[in-house]
Amino acid sequence: MAVGGTVFALTDWLPALILAALTGTVSTDVVESGPFTSLEQAMLPQAAGDRDPTSLFGIYNTIATLAGSLGALLALVASSPRALLVYPLAAGLGLVATSRLTEAIERVESLASELRPPLHRSRGVVRRLSAWFALDSFGGGLVPQTFIAYLFTRKYDASPETLAVVFFAIGILQALSFQGSVWLATRIGLLRTMVFTHLPSNVLLVAVAFAPNLPTAIALLLARFLLSQADVPARQAYVVALVDPSERTAAAAYTNTARYVTRPFAPLLAGAAVRAGLGVPFLLAGVLKSVYDIGFYLSFRNVPLEGAGSDEAQPVTSV
Repeated sequence: MAVGGTVFALTDWLPALILAALTGTVSTDVVESGPFTSLEQAMLPQAAGDRDPTSLFGIYNTIATLAGSLGALLALVASSPRALLVYPLAAGLGLVATSRLTEAIERVESLASELRPPLHRSRGVVRRLSAWFALDSFGGGLVPQTFIAYLFTRKYDASPETLAVVFFAIGILQALSFQGSVWLATRIGLLRTMVFTHLPSNVLLVAVAFAPNLPTAIALLLARFLLSQADVPARQAYVVALVDPSERTAAAAYTNTARYVTRPFAPLLAGAAVRAGLGVPFLLAGVLKSVYDIGFYLSFRNVPLEGAGSDEAQPVTSV
């Protein structure tokens, strides 16, 4: 993280920037943005003990999003790439925080002592999860934040200052949605929370590109992000609830890798599709992500959660 940020701050040599982007944690996304993610998502259920970890996933994503929103706002005054030297500073603070963690966050069972692979009982389930998450990530990759900024600049003549405030507001709404997701999951279940919040956001995503003016486009975008990320804590909790405790790290790694691997290819399709119209990538993204929502629900609605009984609609009490 420190090296990647430093490269972006001190040089404009393209090969170095590409190498830093591919190997570091420099990302435009503040949630699920790097190699730390899989480890963190396996640690949180351990920290929860016998309690439902969904609330911890909500707090985890809320803090990341609020910090990212602050960064978007500070970008208004950060006119120099040197501002990215905040990366080694943040990396140092993260190192201090990590060094204070105890062995309580390690997985409960020892795979080595039982001669079991990282994924044993849940290999098939994790493969299915990974396939669906790959489709969702590919759809989302058609309209990254940079492309949304491009649309707002080209079609609605939005200024950089306006975009910074909009992305700051998006982060605040996402933080609220994470907490709302935790509340909703205790009432209708993790799976339904994921799908029932995500599906309507896809309609709003398509509508953004066809809005008649900038205020309408901003309102639709804010409404979209209020719903679109509400599935994140529920999804993270759902993955670790589906597998054995000893499989959590591997399950998080495989499902996150599936998301990371497919996402970079989506902008290639979006770049070709935009020639037919600025709204085409938004339309494609909405359709693909809707297919994911419906297909995922049908595929997993009868799959019991580990430690939660066979009725997923019931609140998760333990993992």
